[in-house]
Amino acid sequence: MQSLSKEFKKRYLGLLEKSYLNDELFLPDKIAKYQNQRAFIDFIRSLFKIKWVTYAKRPFAGPEQVLEYLGRYTHRVAISNNRIKSIDNNQVCFEYRDRADENTVKTLKLSAHEFIRRFLIHVLPENFMKIRYFGFLSHRNKNWAVKLIRQLIGPDIIVPQKIEETYLEMMQRLTGRDLLCCPNCKKGRMTITKGLPKQYPDSS
Repeated sequence: MQSLSKEFKKRYLGLLEKSYLNDELFLPDKIAKYQNQRAFIDFIRSLFKIKWVTYAKRPFAGPEQVLEYLGRYTHRVAISNNRIKSIDNNQVCFEYRDRADENTVKTLKLSAHEFIRRFLIHVLPENFMKIRYFGFLSHRNKNWAVKLIRQLIGPDIIVPQKIEETYLEMMQRLTGRDLLCCPNCKKGRMTITKGLPKQYPDSS
């Protein structure tokens, strides 16, 4: 927790000082004295000398629950297409799980504006980065970082084998949806009859 406190203090005060230098802070009334740059810098330095306390509550069900929760969001969107049941008369009807009712699957109908509003809540603000692109999960670090993490966890750990599958098989496994199944009759199989022409001719 001490390392977390130090890191949080460094990042918070660093961003605060950056906002001040960019003239993005509003300093009225009692804190107007910090409009003087020398006074503000001295104030920031005094905050660095204070011991900060950062509290992180332990998860109720252990680290497994945290990993399972985060795993649902690292490579998924806010709502998958198969959960949307109908779009009609500016109304969107979709499925959801009511966790207060033993995870019962229910349907909810919202106006198009309200549905879009809720969806956009899950869009990251500017300068935020998705988990899958950050730290050891970033494409630049993934190859060596994952190997190092597995070594630190233990040499006897069983490494899951990479699944070799087509995009059709992957969609079936992740969403339970067969992309080749006819969306109308739900029984027939769709086949490719003709490919789309290329937008631009080959340079050769």
